[in-house]
Amino acid sequence: MLTIEKMKEIGANTEEGLNRCMNNEAFYLRMVNLAISDDSFDQLKEAIEAGDLDRAFERAHAIKGVLGNVSLTNLFEPVSEMTELLRSRTDTDYSELLDRMFEELNKYRSLDEEE
Repeated sequence: MLTIEKMKEIGANTEEGLNRCMNNEAFYLRMVNLAISDDSFDQLKEAIEAGDLDRAFERAHAIKGVLGNVSLTNLFEPVSEMTELLRSRTDTDYSELLDRMFEELNKYRSLDEEE
């Protein structure tokens, strides 16, 4: 189960995220759950693998905004880095950033699966 305490342990800035959600913990956790269950992460990976940097930028930029709003800092960082590379249409190997993104994402998803 996703909790504020568990999220703090893996690097979320929950104070900032809660503040953005008017200190409504239930609302904040619902927003985090929506963010981590979004299929945009897979769409970003698919776009990069297909070489569609325009589509990849759109996905990365959207994800970055959502993650910034809920302050999932450790997940935000690799997405932010990808966003800036994709903004300039940099043709590079994104595999390390994708790996970091999914590693952090899976930490949150595993918290949500715990009882």
